[in-house]
Amino acid sequence: MPNNELNEFRRPISIDFAPRGSLCEWCGKPAERQLTAIGGNFHNESGLFCFPCGEQFSQAVIKSLSKERWSPATTDVNRQTL
Repeated sequence: MPNNELNEFRRPISIDFAPRGSLCEWCGKPAERQLTAIGGNFHNESGLFCFPCGEQFSQAVIKSLSKERWSPATTDVNRQTL
C-alpha cells in the first residue's frame, strides 16, 4: 500500500472520539467514534459511528484498498505500485 494512504500509525483510517450526544450515521444509536478514511475509494469520507457500524465502515475501507491494490490498473509497471 503506498505511504500516502496510511496515517502516522500506518492505518487506512483515522479514529477520533465522537462529540458527546452524537448519533451513529448508519443506525442512529449513540456514536462512539468519528472515522475518516485515508486513501482508496473512500478517501476523506468520514462519519460518526457506534462501535459495530464503525467496524463495518472500517472493513469496507480496508476491502476497497485491498481491491485497489491488486487490481490490474494498480499493478501496471508504469505506476510502480508495490
